[in-house]
Amino acid sequence: MKELRILSPTAILGYGFPMESFEEGMKRKPHVIAVDAGSTDPGPYYLGAGKSFTDRNSVKRDLEIMIPAALEAGIPVIVGTAGGSGARPHVEFAVDIVKEIAREKRLSFKLAIIQSEFDKELVKENLRKGDISPLYPAPEITEADVDESVHIVAQMGEEPFIEALENGANVILAGRSYDPSVFSALAIKNGFNKGLAIHLGKILECAAIAALPGSGSDCMFGYLHEDNFVLEPLSPLRKCTTLSVAAHTLYEKTNPYILPGPGGAINLHESKFEQIDDNKVRVSGSRFVPTEEYFVKLEGVKRVGYRTISCAGVKDPIMITKIDSITQSVKERVQNNFETYGITDFFLDFKIYGRNGVMGMFPDATQRTGDELLIIIEAVAPTQEQADTICGFARSTMLHFGYEGRIATAGNLAFPFSPSDCKMGEVYEFNVYHLMKVEDPKKLFPIEYIHF
Repeated sequence: MKELRILSPTAILGYGFPMESFEEGMKRKPHVIAVDAGSTDPGPYYLGAGKSFTDRNSVKRDLEIMIPAALEAGIPVIVGTAGGSGARPHVEFAVDIVKEIAREKRLSFKLAIIQSEFDKELVKENLRKGDISPLYPAPEITEADVDESVHIVAQMGEEPFIEALENGANVILAGRSYDPSVFSALAIKNGFNKGLAIHLGKILECAAIAALPGSGSDCMFGYLHEDNFVLEPLSPLRKCTTLSVAAHTLYEKTNPYILPGPGGAINLHESKFEQIDDNKVRVSGSRFVPTEEYFVKLEGVKRVGYRTISCAGVKDPIMITKIDSITQSVKERVQNNFETYGITDFFLDFKIYGRNGVMGMFPDATQRTGDELLIIIEAVAPTQEQADTICGFARSTMLHFGYEGRIATAGNLAFPFSPSDCKMGEVYEFNVYHLMKVEDPKKLFPIEYIHF
């Protein structure tokens, strides 16, 4: 095989794609349709709650186009990080959709289901052996941390996908996956350069985001050769340029030259980006450097309470100039009030947009204040009822808070919604973000096959 062709329909399964772009991709006779279905970007809630951050109808729409087209072409469909986070409930979410499509369209194929959620006892056993180490800035973990976790998943490499392909799977639904593996598995199985295959996968996992103008809901096509790969967007509205492709190579990386993953890293020191026509870019020189031992990344979350929020606008320029002292005074009033009832185990915060609401997480950021603010009052407590109570008290206190220079006697806050307070439900945080050494990159990722 001199060339392997890969169709990436969308940046995340459920984000959608234009049929015209998908049809253009199928005209190029791909050898595989591959798609990433998840991310940690939406935060820890979805892994903890076992829910998908993508809508079920949208996921079904994408799959009911992709699967019949792939079966007709005689090529596999590979989905990684099914259900958004890749734990067992998320994989089952995706499996149910595929079963529904197979039944409604009367399709016949072999489905491979690869699980990636790890049993807590397995993780604790490896912790005792010293085979688990933190990824900066995560701290060391204890067995108690593991016990607190709701779900712990591991990012699988290409090896389980290759096994499923070798066993004749037409559709593969996998749990938490190293994003490029979904796209590189068939290529590595067929003997292509691993460094180039994974680098290509790194670009394709975000589909047309690497084009200009970028889009997470449009297709991208990859051509892999012996010593290079070529990227081509499938919409006439977009172009790949050396800048757009090189820039996306830097995406989500702390080191511009090294892309770590299961079993090794891609070395990009000698990577070369060439514009070969108006909308295609050729990339060469990327190398895979294996590590002495094989590591997978663990992701786990624990539940920390329940959240209630209230959103309010502020326009008074006097209040805006004093907003820090006002929010601090409101916090002190809330704490004082609930200490009387013995309620001290809660978190109260004021996120202020229009005054470093985004950049406030960076302590050295320049302070900038607009002429109006959006304040999000956030309360997190052990129960939803307590979170509701604390948020409501903070909101009413701030609404009528008297500050120096205040002229009006009406409320300080403008509420865009009624009711003003919103129950957000369970709150999770990442408590496992670590590497675990494994002897066999396939053994811990069991595969089940279903025939339709």
